[in-house]
Amino acid sequence: MPGKPGRRSGGTGQPLLGDPSDGIDPYLPGNGNLGYHVSRYDLDLEYKVSTNRLAGTAVITATTVSTLGRLSLDLSNSLKVDRVTVNGEKVRRFSHRNRKLTITMATDLPAGGVMTILVKYAGNPRPIRGRWGDVGWEELTEGSLVASQPNGAASWYPCDDHPTSKAAYGISITTDTPFMAVANGVLIRKRIKAAQTTWVYEQVEPMASYLATIQVGQYTRKTLTTRPVPIHAVFPPALRRNVEHDFAKQRQMMDAFVDMFGPYPFPEYSVVITDDELEIPIEAQGMSIFGANHCDGSGSYERLVAHELAHQWFGNSLTLNRWKHIWLHEGFACYSEWLWSEYSGGLTAEAHARKYYDRLAASPVDLIIGDPGPDRMFDDRVYKRGALTLHALRKQVGDDKFFDLLREWTRQYRYSSVTTEDFTGLAARFSPHPLNDLWDKWLGQRSLPMYPGL
Repeated sequence: MPGKPGRRSGGTGQPLLGDPSDGIDPYLPGNGNLGYHVSRYDLDLEYKVSTNRLAGTAVITATTVSTLGRLSLDLSNSLKVDRVTVNGEKVRRFSHRNRKLTITMATDLPAGGVMTILVKYAGNPRPIRGRWGDVGWEELTEGSLVASQPNGAASWYPCDDHPTSKAAYGISITTDTPFMAVANGVLIRKRIKAAQTTWVYEQVEPMASYLATIQVGQYTRKTLTTRPVPIHAVFPPALRRNVEHDFAKQRQMMDAFVDMFGPYPFPEYSVVITDDELEIPIEAQGMSIFGANHCDGSGSYERLVAHELAHQWFGNSLTLNRWKHIWLHEGFACYSEWLWSEYSGGLTAEAHARKYYDRLAASPVDLIIGDPGPDRMFDDRVYKRGALTLHALRKQVGDDKFFDLLREWTRQYRYSSVTTEDFTGLAARFSPHPLNDLWDKWLGQRSLPMYPGL
């Protein structure tokens, strides 16, 4: 379901009554906006690769949660706003500074009112720089990619950039014909006109803003399998042989995760391999993006292929309510690497757990996994200790209950925003013994507990 309207506040800035956990995320206090709830984005974009020039019209459908005379959207200042209307009417004024587009309407809108915000803009998109490096729109040698986690969505479209603000998307992108444009969702139309091609995608399942993406390059597309869902690979033609080798197990991996985690949550899955090298692969909703260096024909990045696929359940369908809960994404995806290894005849999850426990034991113990702080939320210890937390849980409740729990977790919270408390509360139903001590030791304390089962 879309993000909760209760997170928003009225024109006074005072929180509405509702979930006390809702509100601006302290890890990203500059992101997110109050007073409304977005249900859909329609993005009509044109991109010129040679000059990295993006021109767009965003139509945002939203509902007010209190009487509203002014609102704001997140948008990078590298993009210039030319026109803004609300419900087809010219607004009283708008200003654009400090990555906020602030709109003052001609007349106040009542609580519960549906509004359509149109923003016409253009510019040379570039990443948003912050404590996590550069995130968002990135120009490649020939094309571009978007990797927005956690706050880069505003680098290419106006949005409510908060993980609980999940909405449907329609994305149309026109670019020069030699280039392919890939976006979230299902390709519903492709139109070639003169030297340009327009690609139109529909993303029905609600999506957090940071998971929205566009990939542009001189790519070809191959369907790897049609079952249990269509799985596509998008890649430079020169990498075809490497792709066929390195992604040959995508169907088996999908089958394994469907068995372990429940039905795949989206209609299709695509892997995009860029012609450039990337430091790490990147997940988006319904898609994962790898660098050419991750597709070298050796199969040595298989664990990352598994990691990114697992994010479709843990991160994309079930999306954290606050960034402090990031172990719900990365700990689960890391543990999925170990599960795939075990399933496919490699090292068992137990062997992986022992190896990484020893590494954690030799590392500083100055991090609380359940709330690591914004500077260290992408610390590898969050990933590995998060995975060990799940392994400890599995050993305590047994395999049958553990995998029943994972399937119920993905079923009950499908397309929702989740917290650690949601998971621990659900897990209590699958254990005959209290789990408070386990959560406290593994998620709430800096010191490393004893190895699970000892």
